[in-house]
Amino acid sequence: MKAAVVQSGRGLAIAEVPVPEPNRDQLLVRVHAAGLNRADLGVAAGHAHGAMGGTGTIPGLEFAGEVVRVGEAAAGFAPGDRVMGATPATYAEYTVCDHGYATLMPEGMDFAEAATLPVALRTMHDAIVTNGAFRAGQSVMIQGASSGVGLMGLQIAKHLGAVPVIGTSTNPDRRARLCEFGADHALATTNPAWPDVVLKETGGRGVDLIVDQVSGAMTNATMRACAVRGRIVNVGRLGGARAEFDFDLHALRRITYVGVTFRTRSVEEIREIVRVMRADLWDAVAAGTLRLPIDRTFPLAEVNAALDHMRANAHLGKIVLLT
Repeated sequence: MKAAVVQSGRGLAIAEVPVPEPNRDQLLVRVHAAGLNRADLGVAAGHAHGAMGGTGTIPGLEFAGEVVRVGEAAAGFAPGDRVMGATPATYAEYTVCDHGYATLMPEGMDFAEAATLPVALRTMHDAIVTNGAFRAGQSVMIQGASSGVGLMGLQIAKHLGAVPVIGTSTNPDRRARLCEFGADHALATTNPAWPDVVLKETGGRGVDLIVDQVSGAMTNATMRACAVRGRIVNVGRLGGARAEFDFDLHALRRITYVGVTFRTRSVEEIREIVRVMRADLWDAVAAGTLRLPIDRTFPLAEVNAALDHMRANAHLGKIVLLT
């Protein structure tokens, strides 16, 4: 099969590699579309992302395609099923996926659209509902809301009854579109007074739940925008992995600060994350209520151009490879 493979010091190259063999819990899937994610940039450059990384790695974290073969313990699927899921090594014509990570595609959804959803759905449902302990009527803010995962976070918060929903973005064009995806207020964090704006929009309380994809030097300002006894769920570090932390502010606000990642989760944990996400959100996904815009598609042969487009950070929504 053809796959995009990490070359030592030379980015990605399209190479012929063996079709992977599924184990008893996995599906072998003919990939038709793969969504790009920010973590793919590091993997393509040869860096590690969890167990992935290094020369010979096939990047990619999500896909949509057709089941070719079913492992003996992979119940609920049959060859020919149209499926979507999150699993490593999706920049290829075939991939293997644990059966608990895969979901049948809704009727009428095409492969490109389906490939935009798995990572965003499971990441934001886990952040908002499971780790964020969200309850209808609470306020939610998504830091870094114009990414694909961020846009899904806005929509999930709105769908579940958040009031208000606040999104932040440093890009004025993308910020202007956040209201299309559920934001009641869209803020620029380039203004140092932005936490005061949040306090005003929440009647002086601050936000009940903040999903933070930025971190870094923005962390203390984010805590200023958080309500007393509010929660901050850290899912990304686009602004940096290290910064000063105001422990006194953290204590005064009595903030519950939760860090999450999929890199240290067991197979059983991820299966449960996908299961509860489907239970809460799949009707809305099938109805088209929860969706992500496709910024641009590229054929697999142009994978480096696709990554360059992501690296330029000028897109809104998802970039998709078609295989």
